[in-house]
Amino acid sequence: MAGISLEAAGGGAESGGLGTDGWKKRWVESKHQPDYGKFQLTAGRFYADKEKDKGLQTSEDAKFYALSTRFKPFSNVNETLVVQFSVKHEQGIDCGGGYVKLFPATLNQEDMHSESEYYIMFGPDICGFGNNKVQVILHYQGKYHENNKTIKCRINKDTHLYTLIIRPNATYEVKIDNQQVAAGELEDDWDFLPPRKIKDPYARKPRKWDERLQIEDPEDKKPEDWEDSEYIPDPEAKKPADWNEAMDGEWAGPLIPNVKYKGQWKPRIIDNPNYQGEWIHPEIDNPKYKPDPTICHYYNISVLGLDLWQVKSGSIFDNFLLTNDEEFAEEVGNNTWGLRKDIEKQWRELHEEIEKRKQEEEAKLKKEKEEEEKDDIWGLEEEENEEDSEEELGNDGQMPGGEAEGAFLHKNEKVLVDQKDELCANIISEVKVILRRKNECIVPLSLHSDLENVSVFLQEIDFDYYCPTTKPCSSR
Repeated sequence: MAGISLEAAGGGAESGGLGTDGWKKRWVESKHQPDYGKFQLTAGRFYADKEKDKGLQTSEDAKFYALSTRFKPFSNVNETLVVQFSVKHEQGIDCGGGYVKLFPATLNQEDMHSESEYYIMFGPDICGFGNNKVQVILHYQGKYHENNKTIKCRINKDTHLYTLIIRPNATYEVKIDNQQVAAGELEDDWDFLPPRKIKDPYARKPRKWDERLQIEDPEDKKPEDWEDSEYIPDPEAKKPADWNEAMDGEWAGPLIPNVKYKGQWKPRIIDNPNYQGEWIHPEIDNPKYKPDPTICHYYNISVLGLDLWQVKSGSIFDNFLLTNDEEFAEEVGNNTWGLRKDIEKQWRELHEEIEKRKQEEEAKLKKEKEEEEKDDIWGLEEEENEEDSEEELGNDGQMPGGEAEGAFLHKNEKVLVDQKDELCANIISEVKVILRRKNECIVPLSLHSDLENVSVFLQEIDFDYYCPTTKPCSSR
């Protein structure tokens, strides 16, 4: 198996050059339940190439998803198995899965669901701020075993590449963005088998074993004049003359604070000369342990599926790859995720900066509008008072009430229009600054062809205020 490429857009080795809707001929939606969420093919809001970067995106909030694709069955016996794909949580996921599953050939794709038997589950799983990890769940002897190591996943809005490598020598490696984040032996990091060693059930700690690192100095003695009583009987107190011990009990004088009180005395602490260290329970070979060279040997891998739950949809999956060649997988990752990551990140940062400035301008405009309305209300009340006074005096030269109100609204409307124009000019000025920041061009050269493309970009990132005369930054 040199490599099975399952690109969502249909551009992979076995895709047959399918077009925009061609992916639906390769991927099967489960009918196990009628309300599964729908996938759509898109590059999202931020990308390097709008066509090449298209992937399968979840499109409905608070939904289960069940989608899979089939390929010719293969086995990883005596072969390295590499599972690789990219995922972009463009929506800012707060709770949901971003992993893939590998199924046997016996899977009925139209009936795939969360309880369907699978071989491997691998990828990011996010739920809340602190619970974000890479799941690596492996099937062995009818049970699913979760990795004991906690591998943190990436939780930002950029595309990330996830790679799992299982080798014939029972070792593994997990990479994110072609960088190793975990590695080791399968037996050590999963509880497939009983432990190799166990504590000797007949061993006992010797009674005289001293584990105390420090002890009280046995030669340290409390000074004779040490006062450790916080309160003492009042020496000046006298028993009342009419005190009857038979009736009142034994008389005890009142207590007063002891002015010589020094606190509770404790002997000084010294190192224990007889310290022997912590007693370690001796171990013996576990008679129940038997090595199994067939761990993670799967004989008919034939389906890759997305079996997910997402509260907030928008994740985009792409660049699926199954291969036995680690170097080939790394090369594919660099030629897919590696080519898009920088430009995609620049678009996202640009959009976020524009959105931030847009919100600031809108908040400023709203505040100014509220202040103007407040001032206009007070000014209108003063005008009404003046009108009432003039009517009482019989002034016939006053403007009718309806015309005055119309003049006021016309004036206020003109102010709002001027403010909107000013906002547009300010935003465009900020965009120019952003596009030229650090004297570097961060806009892909494909958008420099004409002014219309710049306008299209501004519209695609929901930037409502743009000027058709805005010039793109110069190509470098």
